[in-house]
Amino acid sequence: AAAAVAAAAAAAATGGESKMGGQAGKEGKEGARFNVAVLGAAGGIGQPLSLLLATSPLCARLHTYDVVPVVNGVGVDISHIDSNCVVEGFAGDFKDKEVSKQALYKALEGMDVVVIPAGVPRKPGMTRDDLFNINAGIVAELIEGVADVCPKAMVCIISNPVNSTVPIAAEVLKRKGCYDPKRLFGVSTLDIVRANKFVAEKAQMDPTKINVFCIGGHSGKTILPILSQVEPKVSLSEEDIVALTDRIQNAGTEVVDAKAGGGSATLSMAYAGFRFASSLMRAMSGEKDVIECSYVPSSITDVPFFASKVRLGPNGAEEVIPFENLSEFEKDKLEKEVKDDLRSAITKGVEFATSSL
Repeated sequence: AAAAVAAAAAAAATGGESKMGGQAGKEGKEGARFNVAVLGAAGGIGQPLSLLLATSPLCARLHTYDVVPVVNGVGVDISHIDSNCVVEGFAGDFKDKEVSKQALYKALEGMDVVVIPAGVPRKPGMTRDDLFNINAGIVAELIEGVADVCPKAMVCIISNPVNSTVPIAAEVLKRKGCYDPKRLFGVSTLDIVRANKFVAEKAQMDPTKINVFCIGGHSGKTILPILSQVEPKVSLSEEDIVALTDRIQNAGTEVVDAKAGGGSATLSMAYAGFRFASSLMRAMSGEKDVIECSYVPSSITDVPFFASKVRLGPNGAEEVIPFENLSEFEKDKLEKEVKDDLRSAITKGVEFATSSL
């Protein structure tokens, strides 16, 4: 029953011991459990993400928040599964900012982890940057709530464009006087999940036994899968690498087009968000050597926010792990494509935050 579902979900999140997110480090504090809020829980990502989180043995309490009344029903619906997690929904009103603020602040009380998939999804023909004007303001308002109510919480941002929304969150937290770069994460895990699957398909291997890491950002050309360092080593031709890199970078568009106007990558993103949140909670419980890729404040390059491997710990990002030994193809992509696009997205986010807030 619930124990079996939780075990299956946890196994899926970690991907097994050979995976980055599932590295079998030393066990953490037995019985450690956490309070988690999902902001944007009524949406296509938020609902399945909330369901998965409720199955986690690490999640003691789950608060689902959104600005539409159905989110109360989402909370009640999920609360009926036989897992050891207390679930409660909190509904704001998209027509009434004060009502929404009150509900948000109640939802955030006592939270250890806040996961934010809120915002509008991509539609055919839209880029993540097309979402900026709407989602930037949504993320800024939600982060203000986090700063006021649970400033020590781990913040995991899924709302696109992540390359810009994470810098916006940082600026809001700085203005509120509670910015801790170790506690702010852009969830780029879906890039890893896709890379593992696509490379495994090409190599005719079990995707749970493959580990590909991605660096850079979380959109289009800023996603750089490091296919020269796949573990275990696989044989990929130059043509394979070019094709796989392109597919991984544009996989989101693949889903948007396949849904024919019906949405973007929601189920796979919910899975990836659950995997990252699970890894984070495992590390918070004291488990050692939990590593995930994430888009974080970083000094390993000359770009202030950058996705790379991160060693997670009780206080968040314990170490941002430098990368090395890139292939010439990867070096060229990094310098000519990734960094320029990232700088532009980061500047856009910072300028929005400083001029609009």
